[in-house]
Amino acid sequence: MTLSNLKPALEKISTPFGSSFSFKQFADKSQNKDPQWHFHPEIEMVYVNGGMGKRLVGSHVSFYRNGDLILIGSNLPHYGFTDRLTGNKSESIIQFNHDFAGSDFFNTPELSGINNMLERAKMGIVFHGNTKRNVGTKIEKLGQYEPFERLMKLIQILKDLEESEEYTLLNAQGFVLEVEPQDNQRIDIVFSFVRENFQRAISLDEISNLVSMTVPAFCRYFKKITGKTFTQFVNEYRLVHASKLLAEKPTSITEICYESGFNNFSHFNKLFKEFTGRNPSTYRNELRMILK
Repeated sequence: MTLSNLKPALEKISTPFGSSFSFKQFADKSQNKDPQWHFHPEIEMVYVNGGMGKRLVGSHVSFYRNGDLILIGSNLPHYGFTDRLTGNKSESIIQFNHDFAGSDFFNTPELSGINNMLERAKMGIVFHGNTKRNVGTKIEKLGQYEPFERLMKLIQILKDLEESEEYTLLNAQGFVLEVEPQDNQRIDIVFSFVRENFQRAISLDEISNLVSMTVPAFCRYFKKITGKTFTQFVNEYRLVHASKLLAEKPTSITEICYESGFNNFSHFNKLFKEFTGRNPSTYRNELRMILK
């Protein structure tokens, strides 16, 4: 693996003729199943219908089940949310510039709440409960409308999200991981490397050398950018992977511990309970009850 393969991709998004925003839908399991670390100036809304997978948005990593509805701000790097193992029915993606309806459109008094939400989206927002289900259904229907009506429906979807209280901000308050094409690709190299290598031990010497820094300088840099230590970030990624395996695979918890990159079972149990509030066995049993 070379460093050039680890850099985030600047995704070029084009809008179809006669439309001010992009709407794509993937219903075929062979489509959109190669997630990569990328960013783009456009705001992105993603609805995953069913299935289970990982979120990696900025420095946040977590596991979703029963689908996902997420709003991602401009230039906030993220991975795709589905792969060949997600098991989702479909995925719908809306991408638009903040000024897609005019430079002052969201500055009008009637839309100030939406404008504030789009600013918060720079931290990444995930929506839950009835909001996820109801708005997700509206998103999936966008493809059946003509361009003008589709635009009106999108504004209503944004209004529904703005009025919802069923949401979580993914990155810490006051922290926004934005990537500009010309600067600071170190953190993106680190995230991509962790994603590819989390199942084995990653030493601070190795990761520091990868980005041409001393260990102390790297530790200070990583904590300043993400608000987490490198070890904490790697363990969180491993725990999210373990959560996904507990939901998907009937293998023993010990096997899942080692498959997720941990080499000490009692340490894994302790960290998992701190991370989820439950031990792995209870987590799996409760998930089975929910799915039934």
